[in-house]
Amino acid sequence: MTTTLTTDLNADAGESFGHWPLGDDARLFPLLTSVNLALGFHAGDPVTLHSAVRLARQHGLGIGAHPGYPDLVGFGRRELALTPLEIQAATLYQIGALQAFLTVEGGTLQHVKAHGALYMRIHEDRAAGEAFCHAVQQLVPQAYLIVLAGAAGSDLALTAAAHGLRVRREAFPERAYTGDGRLASRQLPGSSIHDPAEAARRAVGMAQGWVQTLGGERLALEMDTLCIHGDNPQAVAIAGAIRAALAENGVTLARLHD
Repeated sequence: MTTTLTTDLNADAGESFGHWPLGDDARLFPLLTSVNLALGFHAGDPVTLHSAVRLARQHGLGIGAHPGYPDLVGFGRRELALTPLEIQAATLYQIGALQAFLTVEGGTLQHVKAHGALYMRIHEDRAAGEAFCHAVQQLVPQAYLIVLAGAAGSDLALTAAAHGLRVRREAFPERAYTGDGRLASRQLPGSSIHDPAEAARRAVGMAQGWVQTLGGERLALEMDTLCIHGDNPQAVAIAGAIRAALAENGVTLARLHD
């Protein structure tokens, strides 16, 4: 019997701000099955968010909220000393903004995924993770919560489950992994992958259940969705290469599902 492999392909997007464009959502969205939309704290603005919701709906994408720290200058990738209560409130506030546009456009929220430094923190800081999960459970309990694939996501997955949330695991074909299955620091040489062919090769491996680490080892990695970064100058080329490589290797692309 042949096993059919299926995965979701998502991207962080909707990140333009006023007169300053970032990414190429018009070319990227047709290549995806899901999208994580910036909500104005780390990137994006109301007009960009509304336009991104419309574009995602046009292409039948699963729409996800991508809340981050209030840090436009640092693109949400710097750690901020928010309290758990502030994290909960900021998460509710940002998801609520997306919910408003989804209501207007007749869409539904598929998932929630934290951004940047907040994403890392809720995986490492139990109180922060509790606050984030509580906010999601309060407002959109039906949404999937995205966590890191591998050991790095295990604690947050347990916290999410304790709040009654459904978890989906995410892997990054254009990011390097350490020997313990965690994302390599962006400061390390080779931590970010810009070659579409290499990212595509890694995506196929991830869909098949493994990832090659910085040290060259092959490590088991179970995941449900692949993520690329819309601010990567090669994002469109990478997404296209990944789609082609997955198809060539018998992997079907589909939105997140039970």
